[in-house]
Amino acid sequence: MLYHLFQYLQEMNVPGAGVFGYISFRAAMAAVVSLVISLLFGKRIIAFLLKKQVGETVRDLGLEGQIEKQGTPTMGGLIIIAAIVIPTLLFAKLNNIYIILLLITTLWLGAIGFTDDYIKVFKKNKEGLAGRFKIVGQVGIGLIVGLTVYFHPAIKTRVEIPIEIIAQVDSSLVSAVLSDDGKTTYLLDRKSPNTTIPFVKNNEFNYSSVLGFISNDLRSYTWIIYVLAVIFIITAVSNGANLTDGIDGLATGTSAIIMLTIGVFVYLSGNVMFSDYLDIMYIPNIGELTVFVAAFIGACIGFLWYNSYPAQIFMGDTGSLAIGGIIATLAILVRKELLIPVLCGVFFIETISVMVQVGYFKYTKNKLGEGKRIFLMAPLHHHYQKKGLHESKIVSRFWIVGIMLAIITVVTLKLR
Repeated sequence: MLYHLFQYLQEMNVPGAGVFGYISFRAAMAAVVSLVISLLFGKRIIAFLLKKQVGETVRDLGLEGQIEKQGTPTMGGLIIIAAIVIPTLLFAKLNNIYIILLLITTLWLGAIGFTDDYIKVFKKNKEGLAGRFKIVGQVGIGLIVGLTVYFHPAIKTRVEIPIEIIAQVDSSLVSAVLSDDGKTTYLLDRKSPNTTIPFVKNNEFNYSSVLGFISNDLRSYTWIIYVLAVIFIITAVSNGANLTDGIDGLATGTSAIIMLTIGVFVYLSGNVMFSDYLDIMYIPNIGELTVFVAAFIGACIGFLWYNSYPAQIFMGDTGSLAIGGIIATLAILVRKELLIPVLCGVFFIETISVMVQVGYFKYTKNKLGEGKRIFLMAPLHHHYQKKGLHESKIVSRFWIVGIMLAIITVVTLKLR
């Protein structure tokens, strides 16, 4: 809102109004406002939730310090969502399709998580929202994101083309960029479902090649493959974040690390000079998401003030489903979804630990008549709790792993 206001003021030649034209300035302001919202209003929301007795009902799993968490306010994801949405509305270009998609994703998955938490807290149903309804909601937002990215005319990438073939393409799709040394680069707008393959020199993968391998006639159905992939990614990452949200500060800190890394990709991919130097896809207008990313990081850091051990509030599914979906959607928009197993490695290993534990238990029960376990408890962070590690040490070590994975992810920009 403020961006559009100051743009109008700039047209009226009001001194200083032009500063809102800089993404870096608006991103910094979004981070500050997000941090202030989460810190100042977080305490009030905690007091309100305590007054309304919106506390966590803890099931005794034999974990050290678990019973002491009984009654801790949950639904703290409302703080995170407010601290993301409000600064984004204030400082981002609201007519940017990428911003619109992220706001829809945030509110959509936040609403699903809120419904789940509401049923748990107020209806006293520990199971919460039925799993099938969560899946339907996640598939729904996956459909919206996938179809929009594939078909919306404003979502495209640009690739450098040699001057010799300019005459062979639609001139309206070609733009010229003049570098500081006087060299002219010609860029072609393309509407294709491309993504980045990590650690590969010619590192682009087109989803149409999946069907094209069978028959070129099937390439017109590529949108089906792409949408299914988007649905799977959003569902998997949002559930992974949900599973990671088991001990104080783990999901919040890990998400901030992941988002900071994605922010690097967003900024570089939205800058024609940096993307050319690093030989990565240039994605017009995606740099605006830097404002959203900054708000997200500010929200996580501010929430961590209250969520670090011993937690004064839990984010609940309201927060965990939303942040997982946001991370997945951002990775898809910046064409880095194949990096998710590395970048979101903590979410990934937490999810795998649950799948392996359940699968092995069922297998041994059918085979031997008695179910056996690989881990003392799943997800993985509970395994280390059972081994006697304090949850603060577990969280710190998981954060260190997350930072290492983030560094590896950034290194893929040049390591091919």
